[in-house]
Order: sequence, then C-alpha cells, then structure tokens
Amino acid sequence: MRAAVYRADGVLSVEEVETPSPGPGEVRVKVTVSGVNPTDWKSRGSGAEFQVPNQDGAGVIESVGEGVDPGRVGERVWLYLAAYQRPWGTAAEYTVVPAEQAVPLTAPDDLGASLGVPALTAHFCLLADGPVEGRTVLVPGGAGAVGHAAIELGKWAGARVISTVSSEEKAELARSAGADAVVNYHDDDAAEQIRAAAPDGVDRVVEVALDANLALDLDVVAPHAVITSYAASPDTEAVVPVRRLMGPGIVLRFMLLYTIPRDALRAAVQDVGRAVDVDALTTLPVHRFPLDRVADAHDAVEGGAVGKVVIDIP
Repeated sequence: MRAAVYRADGVLSVEEVETPSPGPGEVRVKVTVSGVNPTDWKSRGSGAEFQVPNQDGAGVIESVGEGVDPGRVGERVWLYLAAYQRPWGTAAEYTVVPAEQAVPLTAPDDLGASLGVPALTAHFCLLADGPVEGRTVLVPGGAGAVGHAAIELGKWAGARVISTVSSEEKAELARSAGADAVVNYHDDDAAEQIRAAAPDGVDRVVEVALDANLALDLDVVAPHAVITSYAASPDTEAVVPVRRLMGPGIVLRFMLLYTIPRDALRAAVQDVGRAVDVDALTTLPVHRFPLDRVADAHDAVEGGAVGKVVIDIP
C-alpha cells in the first residue's frame, strides 16, 4: 500500500509499504480521508523508527481480526488515536486499529476525519467536571478545530457559549458554530464585553493558551469555575496568582487526550457519536491535500491554517 512515513529524522515521505493485517480485536480500514492536527506534526520529533502519521480519519472497514464481528466489514467509520503507540496512522491507504477505535459513521467522511482529537478533547474540557446544561462556557480560539467542536458540543449539551477570537474572519466561524457571543480578545474592553454577556460569570473555560489568556479568564470566571488547559508547547509557562484562585475556589485542570481516564474517553466517543447522529457537529472550511503532498498538509497546520486540513486517500 502507499503510505506517508517518517522515521527518526521526522522527514515525511510517501512510500510503498506492506499492508498491515488486523490482529485479534482489530479491524483494517480502507482510509478515505485523513485529518491533520497539531499533534501530528509535533509527534514527528519523537525519534520513531517507523511511523505512519495522523491520529484521525474516516473510511470503511475492509477486514476484521479474531474476535471481531465479521458483520462489521463494509461499515463506514471514523477513527481516533490511530497512531498512538502504534505504527499505523491514517495517512495511508489502510490502517489497523483496535475495533473500538473505529466508530460507526453516519455523516460525511470530512466530518468523520475531523472528530477524533478535536471533538474528544473538547468533550473532556467541557464535561470532565459534570454537565454544562444551563451553565456558561468560554471558548478562547473558537475558530480552531478544538474551539469549533467545543462551541458545537457546548450548545448540544445545553450551555450558553461565549468565544474569543482575533479577527472578524474567525468571529464569523465562531458565530457559524453557534456561539451566543463572540469577542475579539485584542479589544481593550474584552473582559467587559464577556462580563456583559455573562453577568454571573463563566463556569467553564476551554483554554487553548493558558499562558496568554489566564489573566482574562480570571477577570470573567464565576466562583468555583473550572479552567481546562489542553494545548501547550514544551516550554510554555504560565504565571498563576495562587491566592486569587483560592478565595473563589477556581480549578485549573490540565489534560492531554492520550492520557485521560479510559472511562472518560469512552464517554466522549459515545457522546460525540450521538452529537453526530443528530447533526450537531459540522466541519470547519476544509483545506484538501493529496497523499503525495502530506508534508504540505502538515506545514499548513503548523503554519496556523484557518480551517480543517485533510488528506484525500485515493
């Protein structure tokens, strides 16, 4: 099969490699669309001996291993964490994953390839501390993949959602996702605008940049709010005014999708599937690349492309 591959130097190439076979409890999926996330290009510094990149994708189950219902052959699925501690990511004609990581898909493949990392991350940030129905959620970076999913999942779960963005183009994306209020965080009165939209304060924050945004978050949160940070570079540091958090009982939570509790991951997969089934989730504007341009697709994500980058697998 044709697959994108990188090795210890992290350089991507497209090669002919042996098609993997599903082992016990696994399925082999003919990939149609591979989604690209920041974690995918960042992982290329891991020093892997052989790795097909990309965690997310969509496709059709082509064969199953021992212990898997053969009736699943031909089933359309979305994939998550395909490349986590496994060599077979989704940037290839075929991938092999544990059967539970191939989830039945009732939506277009582009949406399926957009669900894994963004939607599961957003779900944990929103719901790890209980339901958000009737609560107010702040989503910084509402035009990003996780932010987009957080807005839509937040609305699906019954929350009022406020988003911050850096431009009018991104504001339109956040509004299209369903945000009740959108604020440009560059505005001098950004905190006042958020407080006007949430007079009682914000209950949850789905935080993309804790180091840059913590001061604004603390200006607008309600007592006992939870701020969950899901993104950082290796050298990211945030100055935490401890005493300011103690009085109102503000919680700082940190998460990495790969290491969240398994029951939380299963709940996220189930809820995301339910949201897809009722058309509560949509795609951002899509930037398409062929498999031969996998390096360009990774560069586009690293460069901050506005929208969702996907790779079409022939």
